[in-house]
Amino acid sequence: MKQLSTGSRLLQGAFVLGLAAIISKIIGAFQKIPLQNLGGDGVFGIYNTVYPFYMLIITIAAAGLPVAVSKFVAEQNALGRPEEGRRVIRLSSMLLGGIGLALALLMYIGAPLIGNLIGNGSVVPSIRAASMALLFVPVMTGLRGYFQGLQQMVPTAVSQVVEQTVRVTVMIVLLLWLMGRDASLETIAAGAMIGSVAGGLAGLVTMLGYVYHHRRKNGERLAVMKSTEAAGQMEKNKEHRSVGSSLLPEERRSNGEWMRTLLIYAIPVCLGSLAVPLMNLVDTFTVPRLLRREGLDELQSMVSFGIYNRGFPLVQLVTMLATSLSVLFIPAMAEARLKGGPEAVRQQAGLALRWFWLIGLAACAGLAVLAEPINRMLYGDAAGTEALRYMALTAAGSTVSIIAAALLQGLGAVRAPAFSMLAAAGVKALLNVMLVPALGISGAALAGAVAYMLAAGLNVALLARLVALRPAPGAVLAKPALVIAAMSVAAAGTAWAAEALLGGIGIAADRRLAAMGVSLLGIAAGSAVFLLVAARTGLLTAAELAAVPKLGPLLAKLLRRLRVLR
Repeated sequence: MKQLSTGSRLLQGAFVLGLAAIISKIIGAFQKIPLQNLGGDGVFGIYNTVYPFYMLIITIAAAGLPVAVSKFVAEQNALGRPEEGRRVIRLSSMLLGGIGLALALLMYIGAPLIGNLIGNGSVVPSIRAASMALLFVPVMTGLRGYFQGLQQMVPTAVSQVVEQTVRVTVMIVLLLWLMGRDASLETIAAGAMIGSVAGGLAGLVTMLGYVYHHRRKNGERLAVMKSTEAAGQMEKNKEHRSVGSSLLPEERRSNGEWMRTLLIYAIPVCLGSLAVPLMNLVDTFTVPRLLRREGLDELQSMVSFGIYNRGFPLVQLVTMLATSLSVLFIPAMAEARLKGGPEAVRQQAGLALRWFWLIGLAACAGLAVLAEPINRMLYGDAAGTEALRYMALTAAGSTVSIIAAALLQGLGAVRAPAFSMLAAAGVKALLNVMLVPALGISGAALAGAVAYMLAAGLNVALLARLVALRPAPGAVLAKPALVIAAMSVAAAGTAWAAEALLGGIGIAADRRLAAMGVSLLGIAAGSAVFLLVAARTGLLTAAELAAVPKLGPLLAKLLRRLRVLR
């Protein structure tokens, strides 16, 4: 069988996880958008007040250990010790199960105290409903980390889609049922949070199915390989003894040593992964209070906070893509460091940063240019469009910050992203206090854009120093600026032409169906121009396109025919 190069495996893994992230987020849009459309901005505000806190607890419970699992499983397999990788996942599953249970109990019992800290008692039922997801999600993410360490991305991708599908289905069913019974706003929001519990359970069951299949497959291979492995190990031991103790294999760690190793690596990674949920939690604890100081009552502040959160599902489509792919780069960087040396590490770091800098910039520009029709398409009116434009600016900083943090973690620099996150969260809180009284929810959105760009700058600066990365200014600034400018002009021009055409035939552009047509045409035009100009400027290469399964070779062939691909 033909072996894939590291770069090709990385790109194909990126394609699988990226596609799953996009599908999951599209499905997720059908969760939050019906929640706002049916339940109103009040229910949407309660839900989005609780959800960042839930994500913070999930991150504490499940972010660090799965990353540690993927890294150490990748290293043990690279060193020819797959049995140690299997021991890592067994021990980490026990740790994750215990941590999840403890945090679930704390979150359920402490829900009234959390409500008091937020300044809104209506969030208590939703917090208690969300706590039950902690019984399933941490173990599920640990199992994903094991397969990611083996560079098998399909189990993670499938479980993400299953989790999100079940989550959305259960949420919509409960939403319709509770609204039919004239339930209160806080009860409806709590019902929406139950969807996360059902999704977590479905995702765990999916991963257990992959574990069962993996064990059966390995069991069949073991009988065939055992004798050859034993003979090979005897030869290796003789060779190691002949050349000195410095080449002896690492001693087999005890269970206690492995647990300490996992936790030492996982805790800083967990802190570094808190950037997005902690930034959202800053909003949870500051924005509603600041809005109330400006004269809004409790319900009005929740409605305004709900409008502010309209942009999050769209920006999170990009950040979720980055988060999903970040788990790919951590084991890949660990393997490159062991096998390929500094040059392989530098190439992978440069490739990842270039991808996500472009993706983040494109998301910023596209969402800002098409903010009004997209707002009308999804939510039925243009409320909060200015805040949505400011929020679009967070896409570039958050995306690059997430990927740069993953690359640093893969290199073993696990503490630096945590400090970047803390600095960004502090800046976000300070800017909220300064800008929300003057600009309202638009001030909070602008504060987020600045804070995320700070986190990205700190992480990239350290990464560049560690791997001696010296990107050309043209590749970082000039060429991306040209690509994004062309894309923005195409998207804006197409949207303007579509609105004019609709107006000419008597269809108002503020109607929801018309807004959908304008938005989709603008997105299509912008995406096509982005692809063409990125290929023409060399920011997108034929080798990178060809490594993307199925679609990549077709796009490469088309772009060659158009004579824009180098």
